[in-house]
Amino acid sequence: MRLLLLGGYGFIGLEAARALIARGHAVTAVGRDIAHGRRVLPNAQWLAADIAQRATPESWTPLLDGIDGVVNASGALQDGLRDNVTAVQDTAIRALVAACETAGVKRFVQVSAPGVSADATTGFLRSKAAGDAALAASTLDWVILRPGLVWGRTATGGTALVRMLAAFPVFQPLMLADARVQTVDIDDVCAAIVAAVEGKLPGGTDIDLVEAAPLTLGDIVAQVRAWHGFPPPRTTLHAPRVLGALAARLGDAAGWLGWRTPLRTTSLRALERGVIGDPAPWRLLNGAHVARFAEALARRPVTKQDRLFARLQLLLPLMIITLSGFWIASGLIGIAQRDAAAAVLSGRLDNPVAFVIAGSLADIAIGLALLWRPWARLACFGMIALTAIYLIAGTLITPALWLDPLGAFVKTLPAALLALACAAMLEER
Repeated sequence: MRLLLLGGYGFIGLEAARALIARGHAVTAVGRDIAHGRRVLPNAQWLAADIAQRATPESWTPLLDGIDGVVNASGALQDGLRDNVTAVQDTAIRALVAACETAGVKRFVQVSAPGVSADATTGFLRSKAAGDAALAASTLDWVILRPGLVWGRTATGGTALVRMLAAFPVFQPLMLADARVQTVDIDDVCAAIVAAVEGKLPGGTDIDLVEAAPLTLGDIVAQVRAWHGFPPPRTTLHAPRVLGALAARLGDAAGWLGWRTPLRTTSLRALERGVIGDPAPWRLLNGAHVARFAEALARRPVTKQDRLFARLQLLLPLMIITLSGFWIASGLIGIAQRDAAAAVLSGRLDNPVAFVIAGSLADIAIGLALLWRPWARLACFGMIALTAIYLIAGTLITPALWLDPLGAFVKTLPAALLALACAAMLEER
């Protein structure tokens, strides 16, 4: 079949595309960054499109030319700089469903979530419910799949959060440790998508994809910690709800700066409600449950890269905050102590105060740029470039600072290397 796949380089979409292509289907994937899409999935055709901007059936019609079926694996956890939950999960899907009806595209596979409802506590679940309802009310041959917490080779959202928590050294921080969660392996999700596309699931199927029995969040973190091979924690610190709410609010604020942090208000409310579904219908339909979480872990023995990812994801926020604070503080101190700084350059430059102020403003600007996710990686390279400029100019003007007992020049080198490491970690997956 010729398939249009939404969310083609997302966590679920990328694996689903590979599974569909392996079965001989021709996949046309949709994404905002098709250059990235072509790198990670070169054997699919790519179309550049921002789903959030496709609000009418007419805007979808050109993408449906020659298409036999649609797989929607797109989604957004929460509103932010780069995400509009209602536009992506409700408005665009209603428009796409109507366009499919007009274009004669019958098969439509929707990846949704357990527990969606019009009166849910999060915009994520409410918008998913609205999109699902539009599809269910259509004349299309539709299947709605509702995976629980998806575990796979890569990590994003909830699974990234679990890996980060499991990577804490010495102690184990936990909040909502008794929250109930049912997982599903990404291979089982992809198998269900393939079955739906190929007509092996009857039209009108609306079904949860979850393991047979829920685990607690504490159990999952403990299993992931052991799977990574990290030492057992010496103690577990149960964070109060208010502390988690504060961390989630900070994550919400970061979202408006373009950061898709795994801990946000939507994540917290989902855990409080429980990520649970009904496994019985899938067992009746398929003859077996999806893999238990322990079986999913056993499918993929841990690698050094898994351990490195968990540790680095734990460190990345600290690296961002430290680097940004270092450059902003450097600039503020330079402005506050401009006369003292200018005295060091006195006799070597015509207007040393202006030089100090210009450099300080550049430091502040680049420190702030690092906090804005679209500019963050470029800001890291800017930090390296500015460091090189300062060192070259400083060597020519005040070479004695290389021997300064407080390491005025020497200490800039590890900061530049930290910026380089940060740039590598900020590359989009």
